[in-house]
Amino acid sequence: MSHTPHELAEEFPDQVDAIHSLKTSDSHFAKLVDEYHEVNRAIHRAETNVEPTDELHETEMRKQRMALKDQIGRALSAAAKAD
Repeated sequence: MSHTPHELAEEFPDQVDAIHSLKTSDSHFAKLVDEYHEVNRAIHRAETNVEPTDELHETEMRKQRMALKDQIGRALSAAAKAD
């Protein structure tokens, strides 16, 4: 299988441990991460024509991925400040 770009470990390389820790301790954060991975993989499948989609749908998926990434980033920042 080819490499899927925009994985969270690439987006937040210095916070991989924090992501794992929050996933196990915060169910809302875990849900955000799962949604992010689902959308990210759907975008990758669309971009590689494994599951082609129209441009509008692909754009909406990218917006959703960005919103999820922003929420994940805010949660990581809040957790870092709480430590």
